[in-house]
Amino acid sequence: MLTFLIALTVLLVGYFVYGKIVEKVFNPDDRSTPAFTKSDGVDYVPMKQKWNVFLIQLLNIAGLGPIYGAILGALFGPSVYIWIVFGCIFAGAVHDYFSGMISMRHDGANISELVGIYLGNGMKWVMRIFSIVLLVLVGTVFMSGPAGLLAKLTPESLNVTFWLYAILIYYFLATILSFDKIIGRLYPVFGFVLIFMAVGVGGMLLVNNGTTPLPELTSIAMTNAKGQPLWPIMFITVACGAISGFHATQSPMVARVMTSERDGRKIFYGAMIAEGVIALVWAAAGTTFYSGTAGLNEALANLGGQGGVVFDISKSLLGPIGGVLAILGVVAAPITSGDTAFRAARLTLADIFKLEQKPLKNRLFLAVPLLFVGWFLTQGVDYQIIWRYFSWANQTLAMIALWMAAAYLYKHKLNHWFASLPATFMSAVSATYILQAAEGFKLSTSISYPIGLATAVAFFALFYVLILKKKATA
Repeated sequence: MLTFLIALTVLLVGYFVYGKIVEKVFNPDDRSTPAFTKSDGVDYVPMKQKWNVFLIQLLNIAGLGPIYGAILGALFGPSVYIWIVFGCIFAGAVHDYFSGMISMRHDGANISELVGIYLGNGMKWVMRIFSIVLLVLVGTVFMSGPAGLLAKLTPESLNVTFWLYAILIYYFLATILSFDKIIGRLYPVFGFVLIFMAVGVGGMLLVNNGTTPLPELTSIAMTNAKGQPLWPIMFITVACGAISGFHATQSPMVARVMTSERDGRKIFYGAMIAEGVIALVWAAAGTTFYSGTAGLNEALANLGGQGGVVFDISKSLLGPIGGVLAILGVVAAPITSGDTAFRAARLTLADIFKLEQKPLKNRLFLAVPLLFVGWFLTQGVDYQIIWRYFSWANQTLAMIALWMAAAYLYKHKLNHWFASLPATFMSAVSATYILQAAEGFKLSTSISYPIGLATAVAFFALFYVLILKKKATA
């Protein structure tokens, strides 16, 4: 229990200390925001209630990653706490803050357009394609996961197929309607359910978990219960619980509705820390409820994956009624990320085709094909395969977004190390994973480790050479 409480405390202190330092580096001011300067009644809509905007950002980013990813990370035992805490403070929250704030400085531009400005036109097209692929994968994962959980709560006639179509209809409406019509009104309600889930499950783990005490961190587990190596598997599977490139596609949408730059730390940095708390809770549940990593691994196999584990833990800890509310909180997280994933994909395609999004027909022209592809991927495609590709694509996009932030900071004579160091780290994670993963090149660790490290060093060297070249040209 002490390890969990220390991890939670460090995470919260990180918001007040390191978050303040990052804010000071960026130096927000009182300039007019895109919500006013580009107001269009659809995507640019001023929202003056800061608490609602915070909840919208939290629900945008807190999909299945901090729950499903944290449970998979728990196969490494309490070691996963270290990555969740320090990943959130020094990488994930920094990534979210800079991607949102830099977007505000560029009229709410999408992440791919920001990458084009600071890393070049070639990288802009890489990011555009990468973003759309990732967003569709996110939307697909966040249809399948909650549909499976809802089917467990309802009569047999309301099966997974029924809930898939119900979620798809909701996604369609949330993708094409004005930001304040559905997202602005429903997210505060979903936010309450999400917070209840985290507080309820976390509280019962501390007070009376009915199984074993929360384990303490006595050593670093170098492999998980499946025999997979800590590096880089844990850093990929935890995904959104520590850092997520998906967030870079979401922060610009919130940047379009914020009324003050000075709210950035509370909304962008703060929402990532809150997501870290959710990840800590579910990592603790995973390491505790089944009496260790071996028991968790067995439960994942017997209960049909993370969804079955979430259902089992929630009902056991909180009883029938509390368990249902907790599961609804778990369901709310991915649904409220999936809808904005398709919305962000629509906006990215709008940049490519230069389509004004105020006319409804233009929104329909882009949204319908995107949702069809998402639905198609749910038909007969292995969910776990989609999750693995999503996880790698997610962390790779985070790497690119951090390099963009580093270039922005350098160009504006600010301290680029706040972004370039985590960018270098994530470059090593992403490169090493795809080299050794089953869905990648299947190389041994003796080969993938040195090449992954060399790739990260090469990326930093390239960044350094490019910024020096720009300095000389200037």
